[in-house]
Amino acid sequence: MIVWCDGPHDPAENMRRDGLLLESLVWATGIPGVPAEPVLRLFRFQPHGITLGHAQDPARALDLERCREDGVPWAVRPTGGRAIFHAEEWTYSLAAPIADAGWGGSLAEAYARASWLIRASLARLGVPAVLAARAARGPDPAPGERHASSACFAATARHEILLGGRKLAGSAQRRTARALLQQGSILLGPGHLRLADYLAIPAERRREVRDRLRMASADAGSWLGGDAPLERWAEALRAELSSAARVVHGAGGGFLLTLREAGPYTPAASKQRDQGLQGNP
Repeated sequence: MIVWCDGPHDPAENMRRDGLLLESLVWATGIPGVPAEPVLRLFRFQPHGITLGHAQDPARALDLERCREDGVPWAVRPTGGRAIFHAEEWTYSLAAPIADAGWGGSLAEAYARASWLIRASLARLGVPAVLAARAARGPDPAPGERHASSACFAATARHEILLGGRKLAGSAQRRTARALLQQGSILLGPGHLRLADYLAIPAERRREVRDRLRMASADAGSWLGGDAPLERWAEALRAELSSAARVVHGAGGGFLLTLREAGPYTPAASKQRDQGLQGNP
């Protein structure tokens, strides 16, 4: 596995890079003799912004006018799931061939392997996180007050990562016939709560949605700090993987995006190639 400690980019560029990682593996796995090594990319969002699940309609999910007024960028993820405001967090994507013995396999196997690695790396850093054994949700909203369902961190799925019984890390996976892409976010602070300000919901409901997100989620800021460097996480992952991984930094990983000729990631163009969207970020 290659661990690429990539660094910060805006939402559109981060999603473009993840889309290219998946496209490159799809291409490589279709040509005999071309290496197709799994890639774990670590990154952040600068400026902070929003991503939506592949199936979400931005005009229905977001208050786009308010996003424009406040200068909050947004993009659609290659994977499924729901909206996230990316601020104080570590973010990753794992691209792997379906046939890879270590990181591929069935949907459940790939989720479990990636989540195990992420949780183990956090444990190395002193964070007492655990894997969710089954799907869980916070208190049911009152009838007609289900606006928090548009947000990723309002619910927990199996194999996601919990801290104190609340959701610490969300993830979503996209699978093609030959490769998969899993994306996930680990909360380091309360910045994700800003999502409530930009959902397409009545203004009087924003505080309610923010409170529900706060109740359902947890962050590792007490152990790591809200702006912990990605390099610290990369070292923990490298130690967990031992000799099975090599780490590249920043622009040094750019070659991973150029294994084939590819344009910017566009959800509409990629949707036809999708064979499954699963996840609950």
